Amino acid sequence: MAKHFIGLMSGTSADGVDAVVARFGDHPRLRILAHHHEPYGAPLRERILGLMTPGADEIDRMGPLEIELAEIFAAAANRVRRAAGLSPGAISAIGSHGQTIRHRPGGPLAFTLQIGDPSRIAERTGITTIGDFRRRDMAAGGQGAPLVPAFHRWLFWDKEHDRAIVNIGGIANVTCISRDPSAPVAGFDTGPGNALLDGFIRRTLGLARDEAGAWAARGHLHAPLLVTLLEEPYFSTPPPKSTGREHFSLAWLDERLAHHPDVPAEDIQATLTRLTAATIVTAVRETHADQLFVCGGGSANDSLMRELRALFDGTVDTTAALGLAPDLVEATAFAWLAAQTLAGQPGNLPSATGAAHAAVLGGIYPATGTARP
Repeated sequence: MAKHFIGLMSGTSADGVDAVVARFGDHPRLRILAHHHEPYGAPLRERILGLMTPGADEIDRMGPLEIELAEIFAAAANRVRRAAGLSPGAISAIGSHGQTIRHRPGGPLAFTLQIGDPSRIAERTGITTIGDFRRRDMAAGGQGAPLVPAFHRWLFWDKEHDRAIVNIGGIANVTCISRDPSAPVAGFDTGPGNALLDGFIRRTLGLARDEAGAWAARGHLHAPLLVTLLEEPYFSTPPPKSTGREHFSLAWLDERLAHHPDVPAEDIQATLTRLTAATIVTAVRETHADQLFVCGGGSANDSLMRELRALFDGTVDTTAALGLAPDLVEATAFAWLAAQTLAGQPGNLPSATGAAHAAVLGGIYPATGTARP
């Protein structure tokens, strides 16, 4: 039986689809055969980000965008499969996270919504596709996120160190893995990752992102503003917890900037960089981790990495030091989650999501055997 899986991931930064072909086995446990990034154009990204904020005609805006994204996801899957030199029949399944456009994990009617129709991906690729991973965890009483801690434990556990794996996308999440294999794994969203950094530079300078944190490096920390930002109740809420762009938005930032009207823009960016680093390190420090490994887009932000190294009392590196490139971790996680689902094995960790029990995640959309162009 084939052991090759494709993982597809588009995170809260909404900058494109990451695709990997992964082989899971015993020796080595993981082998990446190919990877591909399918970027979104600026107009498409703006439409995605627009759907993350409540507004008018959301269903009519969402419907066509879901189909458009599914076509992009399928194209990414086909390209990465061809790059690996494999036929559709050699792939056991595709694990597609989809694009989150709303995540409301609190209250009696909590819900989450990811778009990028898995049925269409299965049709376009001729490969069984597994999607809609989050909602089964929510049905079991969980937050529906984060879902990558089980994969982090499987791949990154170490018998000598307590490790924190930090994914910094639009939202930052952390997985804390004790050297004691019987200890529960902690995993939760710490707060904003790149969301405020990207949003503020886009509004101020018209740039998609702060490349390497260069703009933040020109500014200085504004301590009173940081104090105001850290008063946000989410940061002191105990886990399990998860959040999204609909919470940590530019509107959220503007409410707090109103109390500090004369802060230079580059100082705001520097302070937002410290906010991301400080909330990550505070969360990790409580778990007694002595190593911190970063993945996701934030790993390429030199200013943010400097802040993490200044604040954390242990090793800070990227997951490349553990053998997996930081921009491939999440896509590989969803390839692994697809393998778990096909094997009838749980993919969530109740200690991370707060679910009442471990659950097999996602819906299975079987291949027809022939890809439709």
